[in-house]
Amino acid sequence: MKHPFILNAVWNGGRNSDGTIEAGQLKTQISIPKEMGGPGVGTNPDEMLLGAAATCYLITLAAMLERSGLTTSSLTLTSEATVDVTNNIFTYEAIKHSPIITLTEDASQEDIYKAIRIAHKAEGSCMISRAVAGNVQITTEPTVLTSSM
Repeated sequence: MKHPFILNAVWNGGRNSDGTIEAGQLKTQISIPKEMGGPGVGTNPDEMLLGAAATCYLITLAAMLERSGLTTSSLTLTSEATVDVTNNIFTYEAIKHSPIITLTEDASQEDIYKAIRIAHKAEGSCMISRAVAGNVQITTEPTVLTSSM
């Protein structure tokens, strides 16, 4: 079964202009970020790729933790992307995911180890990570706590 996703975009001029995108529930302005010499209006491709990778990873991680029988009291994520600009060539180099998995207070030491293994395994199961594999280095640095900590 295939699931189509459609995005409609409008661009209002040259390089340093802005535009809009709409795809399902996503509706936002777009432009080149200020850090790269653009106007910094709305979001940009760099943030959107990071957002796609982060949300895919987070949802995959939550599903895998649930299927493994681990109960979380909290699941948060900070993700960071690195974009290199050399000789005016922009390269999306890396994404680092740093999830904080808080298990319920009755979690055992084995549950903690299991959550760490799952956090690393979830990256390879995420469809966005698989889509950029070989082009963007993706790493995961999980922290696992119990709610009593």
